Amino acid sequence: MEIQWQKIYFQNLSAAQLYAVLQLRNEVFVVEQQCIFQDADNHDQVSYHLLGWGQDALIAYARIIPPGQIYENASIGRVVCKQIYRGKNLGKLLMQEAIAYCVELFGQHTITIGAQLYLKEFYTSLGFQQCSDIYLEDGIEHIKMDYSFS
Repeated sequence: MEIQWQKIYFQNLSAAQLYAVLQLRNEVFVVEQQCIFQDADNHDQVSYHLLGWGQDALIAYARIIPPGQIYENASIGRVVCKQIYRGKNLGKLLMQEAIAYCVELFGQHTITIGAQLYLKEFYTSLGFQQCSDIYLEDGIEHIKMDYSFS
């Protein structure tokens, strides 16, 4: 499947693009994972957004957060793939694009993520290293992980 990637700063998102982003995030994080949390967390407005389109639908998304907003380092968050496209390497492609976008925006500096614990092996396979103990966020076990360029 061919994926069309878009890299967009928040103020440049169209209403239709923003709606697609929020719809996908809610579909996965709220409905599928049955997690009641405040998705609109006031970080979207200062972030860059990576949208992956396939067959005229948003099927993958990640938020690129500048250094100093959530962590000292730049961060990749709200990483999500539409359920019917999982198991087809889309998550790996999405993260590779997100890492490259971070480098494009901020240079080769450490990238920090707050990863759901069950995805530790996935992120480790991409080069991330655990750098915190397990903590609860919205009732889900997470760990902080860093990606370094050294």
